[in-house]
Amino acid sequence: MSGTPGPVDDRALVLFDVPGEDVAALLAAQDAVRRDAALAGWVAGAANALRAATGEPSPGPALPSREGLDGASYLPVVAFAEVLPDLLAHHEALGVSPEVSAATLADVGRMLTRNRRWFGVAGLGDELAGWLTRHLTGAIVQLGRLQYERVHLGQGTGLELGMAGVPVGPGDLVLSVHIPGAGGPLTPDAVEASVAAASTFFRRRFPGERYPVAVCWSWLLDPQLAELLPASSNLVAFQRRFTLGRALDEDADLTVRKFLWDAPSTPVAQLPADSTLRRAMLDLWRRGGHWHSHSGWFPWR
Repeated sequence: MSGTPGPVDDRALVLFDVPGEDVAALLAAQDAVRRDAALAGWVAGAANALRAATGEPSPGPALPSREGLDGASYLPVVAFAEVLPDLLAHHEALGVSPEVSAATLADVGRMLTRNRRWFGVAGLGDELAGWLTRHLTGAIVQLGRLQYERVHLGQGTGLELGMAGVPVGPGDLVLSVHIPGAGGPLTPDAVEASVAAASTFFRRRFPGERYPVAVCWSWLLDPQLAELLPASSNLVAFQRRFTLGRALDEDADLTVRKFLWDAPSTPVAQLPADSTLRRAMLDLWRRGGHWHSHSGWFPWR
C-alpha cells in the first residue's frame, strides 16, 4: 500500500463488530493517521505485511513496533480496516460464506472489549492485536462454536506429537482449535456440529491439504479439570476429545483469571465464586495449587 489510508467505513465497523464506545476513538485515530506521516507509515507497513501473508497458514507476520508513536492505540484496527477488502476477496474466492466471514471478524470487537477489561485502556495492545493478525490473513475461521486455524507446527509441539506416534513433525501443517469466549455453552452437540462443519469446510476449500490431527493449546486441557468438575460437565466432555500432552512452560493462573473472570488484575480474594468452576478454581488456589495450559490433539477426519 502507498499513500494515505482510506477511511474506516461502515463495513469495517459492522464486520469487526466495533463496540459503540470505541467508534468515535477509532474514527479519530484514522483522522490522525491521515495527518501524521509516521502513523500512516505504520499502518502502511502493517497492512502490506498482512496482505503479503493472505491465504498462508500461521505463523503470520508480526505487527511493527509502535514504540515512540503518539496516539497509537487504535492503529492495528485502522490497518485491519485497510486489509479488509483484500481479506473479503480472498474469502469470496474460497467460497467462504458472508456469515462465516462475519463470525470470524467479530473477534476484532471482542478484543477491543477485552483489552479494556484486561488492561484498563482503550484500543489494542500488542498481545490482542497480534492474535488478530491471523483473522486478517485468512488463517483462521470461526465455524459454529469453535475456531480453526491452519498452522505450521512449532518445534516443541511437532517433536512432542512425533514422539507420541502421530505422523507429523515440526513445520507440518495441522489445524489448531480455539475456543472463543462468545458463542454459547460448549456442549458436546455444539462441538460435534462445529467439527463436522469444519471437516466439510477444509476438505472443500483446501482439497490439496491434509491435516493428520487437530491440535489445541489451552488452559481447558489441564487434567485437573476432570478432578474439579463433574464427569457430566461440558468442559470435561470437551477435554475428553483430546489426547492430552505436556504442560506448557509457564503456569496459567493468570490465564485463568483472564479467561474465566475477565479480571487479570483483580486480587484473588475479590474474585466472585459464582459458578462451579470458579469455586473449584478458587479452592485450588487456596490449597496452594496452580493451573497449567496443556497441549492436546485428536485425529482429524
